Amino acid sequence: MVGMDLRCSVASAQDGEALAGTAPTDVTWLLVEQAGDWAPKVPLARADARVQLIRRHGGGSGPGVRVFWVDLGAGTLGTTVVRDAAEAVLVQPPDLTPYDGPLWLVCTHGRRDVCCAERGRPVAAALAERWPQETWETTHLGGHRFAATLLAVPSGIALGRLTPRSAVAACESLRQGRLELDVVRGRAGTPAIAQVAEHHLRVRDALRGLDDVRVVALDGDRVTLSTPGGTETVRLRAQETPRRQSCGEDGVKPATAYRLG
Repeated sequence: MVGMDLRCSVASAQDGEALAGTAPTDVTWLLVEQAGDWAPKVPLARADARVQLIRRHGGGSGPGVRVFWVDLGAGTLGTTVVRDAAEAVLVQPPDLTPYDGPLWLVCTHGRRDVCCAERGRPVAAALAERWPQETWETTHLGGHRFAATLLAVPSGIALGRLTPRSAVAACESLRQGRLELDVVRGRAGTPAIAQVAEHHLRVRDALRGLDDVRVVALDGDRVTLSTPGGTETVRLRAQETPRRQSCGEDGVKPATAYRLG
């Protein structure tokens, strides 16, 4: 059986693969509730947004299909309830009710990768016990090998290699406007190189505030960022390393990392 004995999340951690720069880069997201099992790939699509299926840990949220529209660029979140998935993919942001987040989206997509189920479900359970309204299981967020993974919206902060305990602590910090830097993958909706540059300055200067570091400009391999101490430009170089990225696939794929250059 392909990948039967492999756990990509274990291999990635043992290799010391960096989390920084691995958050999704999509800016707009459509979250569509679908309880029950999920197919390996999401059967819905939309040209102007990434579509994710979501479900409550342990059951549905009530009558109808809950839908969220997320704009990470604007930092906004809207919601409504529709009759079915076909109607969900037609919703327009102006028609939605503003939602006072945050939401914790935990990948538990086991039919896409076993690590996401094995590591994601205990994390979702722990968060749902603490924050039942904010917590949703979701389909593939990208980066099975960083399971358990989580996307916080509307902040866009992506987390990885979570345990139930570290997930609760990291989300509590996010609620207070702070980051637990050891589990941060990056700020979703921004290019990977910008995520790495932001993380570099945060670690170097111990900047944990959610708004302490912001990308000002991106010019090739140079990222200019603002911090409480002023504006700084970071230069990074890309480096590709072949690695197995999924429990369910043999063979390797190039994984891009960024180093100070």
